[in-house]
Amino acid sequence: MICFKYLAPALFILGAHAGELTLEPKPFHVLHQFSAVALPAESVPVRLDPEKWGDFEIVSIAAHGSTIKMDQPLLVFDTKEIDKTIAQLRESIAEETLEIAEAEQELAGLEATLPEHLARLKRGADKAKEELAYFKSTRRKNLEEGADQSLKRQEQILASYKEELRQLLQMYEADDITEDTEEIILQKQRDAVASAEFALRMEVLDHKRTLELAIPQQLTALTERDQDATFRFEEAKKQYPRDIELKKLELAGLRKSLGETEQDLASLEKDRKLFEIKAPADGIFYFGAIENGKWITGDLIKNLSATHSAPLGKTFATFIPTNAKLIVQAFPDQDTARALTLGAAGSATLDGTEETLIPVTLSRLEQMPHPDETYPAVFTPAWPAGFNVYPGQSMQVRIVSYQAEKVISVPSKAIEFGTKGWAVEVKLADGKTEMRPVSLGKTSAGNTEITAGLEAGQVIIIP
Repeated sequence: MICFKYLAPALFILGAHAGELTLEPKPFHVLHQFSAVALPAESVPVRLDPEKWGDFEIVSIAAHGSTIKMDQPLLVFDTKEIDKTIAQLRESIAEETLEIAEAEQELAGLEATLPEHLARLKRGADKAKEELAYFKSTRRKNLEEGADQSLKRQEQILASYKEELRQLLQMYEADDITEDTEEIILQKQRDAVASAEFALRMEVLDHKRTLELAIPQQLTALTERDQDATFRFEEAKKQYPRDIELKKLELAGLRKSLGETEQDLASLEKDRKLFEIKAPADGIFYFGAIENGKWITGDLIKNLSATHSAPLGKTFATFIPTNAKLIVQAFPDQDTARALTLGAAGSATLDGTEETLIPVTLSRLEQMPHPDETYPAVFTPAWPAGFNVYPGQSMQVRIVSYQAEKVISVPSKAIEFGTKGWAVEVKLADGKTEMRPVSLGKTSAGNTEITAGLEAGQVIIIP
């Protein structure tokens, strides 16, 4: 058996008795009936697509279905937090701008002073190296010779004092009696000798200290000074460029941070403009969205009230201008869609007012099905004068896609599919029956048009 989905009034052919049907030509048509909805041809989706801000708490919202004048608010959101954040960002921008200015000044100072500092370190390293070289080549020998000369001179002084004392003793020994003056002179000379001996002992110690300690210490000090100066200079040659590069990186980081803060501020200032949504024209405010020709509400509209947050990135309300024309949007199934052609005329009724027929014409039909296996279709209506219809109201559309004055048609359940194709059981004159091959035409309301294989007056068997 074949199954047909078309919803249309059937034209039944009267049979001679139960289980049999005598064929005769009758009018035949295919009627399609499907649900539709009245929707505006033009509408403004109300949605929030902020760049950065994530919380839009509703302070006030126009009532669903309310009539709104142009520039009147549809939604107003709480601005306290975003205004506070914007103020903080502006303060941050001022602080970061000062930090950048300081960093730029520091970088300029480094670039200006570091070469001179490096030159000074170079001069210090060169001087330390020269002093060490001079000490090794000249001064050390001079110090050693000076120490030797001081010791020798002190030895000579002592020898001189001893010689003078010897001569005085020899001279005064010639007299039998030593006078007081002579004794004083001898004592003075003896003191000079003693002092010279002490000075010599000290000079010996100084000489030893100079050769064994002082001169090596000077050599060590000059060597370390040379090493330190050279190290500082070599390190500075490596560190100073790094210091400048680090300061440049720091400055670049500050500038990047400032740029990001400025971008955040620009985004928030742009988002701030979303905190009051006004009507773009005179019209009606609806909760829910019109998407793909369907009115969608669901969870999106549950919290559309004060103190709740509006959803982001989704259309949750719709504004319909007063002058927007209403169309009839339908979603027929595949069988119906294949039978429809652009320009097809029919009628529609508004649910609850079926007595009023509204002429409609098919103006758009999509060729590709939606995931639910329906084909969006748009009908242009001719609304009767004074007839009130509102967006979102349910309707029924009826289209006659085919009609003929006289055709042979049979109940669809009388048609079977066999090895030779479609066939109908025909009663013969002797009372017997046979399966007669047939060609099928249109189907409607349980009846199928027969285009070949049967004639008027024949009797068929109805299972």
